[in-house]
Amino acid sequence: MSAHRSRLGPEDWLTAGLAALTESGPDALKAERLARALGTTKGSFYWHFKDIDAFRTQLARHWQAGAETMLRQSANLAAPAAERLRNLAAIIGDGASEASVRAWARFDDDAAAAVEQVDEARLAHIVAVLDALGLTNPEFARIVYAAHIGMLTLPGADSDAMNDSARSTLTAALLALQDA
Repeated sequence: MSAHRSRLGPEDWLTAGLAALTESGPDALKAERLARALGTTKGSFYWHFKDIDAFRTQLARHWQAGAETMLRQSANLAAPAAERLRNLAAIIGDGASEASVRAWARFDDDAAAAVEQVDEARLAHIVAVLDALGLTNPEFARIVYAAHIGMLTLPGADSDAMNDSARSTLTAALLALQDA
């Protein structure tokens, strides 16, 4: 470890928290464990966060902000609707952290609220894409979103090729509905 290190900020702790959550689950969200992972002391943690509950609240908001930013950046509204449909996977991003946050949200109110708000924003985007294709049944959006989220939990979900193939098949099926 170097003698001179820059100070850790809240963002460093939140990034480490998301990595710990993804790798080891919610039990990893402890000040001492995170401090060890960052090579620092718990004092640094408590300088930025009142307690572990405040950290967890901020972590849920941090994930939500990242997910919303990814949605805004990936939602290229100027692109043709069929291209936006093909790019839906980009609005979800990292499948491992997505799945971890969703698992955490089953028993953490702040994480659940963050997931709910992100889901609403993503579903609104998918509804708009499908509406532009003339597919106006709102259940299509839920089915498409559920398929994308569900692919994250299947065996081999870490395989981009497998997920790309499944998404391509789903996209082709939706485009075929448009032509029907």
